[in-house]
Amino acid sequence: MIIAVDFDGTIVEHRFPEIGRIRPFAFETLQELKKKNHKLILWTHRSGRQLEEAVDFCHSNGLKFYAINKNYPEEKWNENDSRKILADLYIDDRNLGGVPEWGEVFRMIHPEEDGTTEKKAKSWWRL
Repeated sequence: MIIAVDFDGTIVEHRFPEIGRIRPFAFETLQELKKKNHKLILWTHRSGRQLEEAVDFCHSNGLKFYAINKNYPEEKWNENDSRKILADLYIDDRNLGGVPEWGEVFRMIHPEEDGTTEKKAKSWWRL
């Protein structure tokens, strides 16, 4: 799947224009989703220096996105294009009901990995 992920309020607590504290298990979950061959797009309102800071922050936490505010890395964006990202799934704190805990996000996407099943469970998202 292509998964668009917001930054402020989703990966980190909302402290824009500063970078908030990391939400528990955000980077671990996103890295596991990448291991399962999902393409992650950073989908944020940030631009310019603040966007660079967010991207650098993610890189320093071991996460590199497939694309940033684009549908694919090579896409050339201009002011006449929509900033709408085409994705199979959007993870955003502005969703109806907000963003769930990251462990729940993972279980929603990969219910076969739920710790209650007989299959091998990932323990990193359990508290």
